[in-house]
Amino acid sequence: MNNFSNNVSEIVDDLDLERPYDKAIIKHRFLDEISFYETKRDHTKKYYNVFRFIVTIGSILLPAILSMGQMDPAKLPRNFDMISYWASWTISLMVTSSNGFLQLFSLDKNYFSYSMVVEQLKTEGWQFFGLSGKYDDFETHQQAYKSFSKSVESIKRRQVEQEFSNGKGENKKKKFDFKGEMQKFSNEQDAKIKLVQSVIPPQSGITNNIQSAIQDNIQSTIQDNIKSSIIDKIEDSKQIKEDKNEVEGIIENIPDKK
Repeated sequence: MNNFSNNVSEIVDDLDLERPYDKAIIKHRFLDEISFYETKRDHTKKYYNVFRFIVTIGSILLPAILSMGQMDPAKLPRNFDMISYWASWTISLMVTSSNGFLQLFSLDKNYFSYSMVVEQLKTEGWQFFGLSGKYDDFETHQQAYKSFSKSVESIKRRQVEQEFSNGKGENKKKKFDFKGEMQKFSNEQDAKIKLVQSVIPPQSGITNNIQSAIQDNIQSTIQDNIKSSIIDKIEDSKQIKEDKNEVEGIIENIPDKK
């Protein structure tokens, strides 16, 4: 265990919980999860910093070396053209490879994701220990225990879903089902008409008026849903255009292969 887990382990021992295994669950689930994600965060951070350092330094050195080649050859050292060529080739290869590894293993996203889940778990734990924040309404730790366990598992589940879906699982927008909605409205219409006919005789002429009103209401509702779906599609196209511009901006900032 790390320092955080060792310190919090003593606090868990002092909690007023009725069942002894509740404390064991907190230690072997909550504290172990923090230690697990802290280890993954530190491991990812090491490679992330190394590759980012290579990309940054290489992006600075490469233009400097190429600009030196434009000087008067008489003022340059002997065989400088060969030295600059192989130096440029090596730096370009290192920058491109490092940037490729960053994108391939999603080191930046994973590092930020692991850091966020660690801080979320720690925040959840401190609120539970102090009965503050979302646990302010609970009088004892025993009363807040189930809510705390549920929150910890929710944080864990969201992290796993994001990790295995590459952060795209929650961005899928549900499409509007025109056929299904129209069938649903039609069934509701038939149910309302049957209900009215069971109360008011058809010969009275009132049923036809109510039926006409129901049809107008359903038609208006369908039109509103179609309009809403079209507006959503327009907003999605705008978002796609913005994402495209952002990606193009990122591509322009990537050093060219020499």
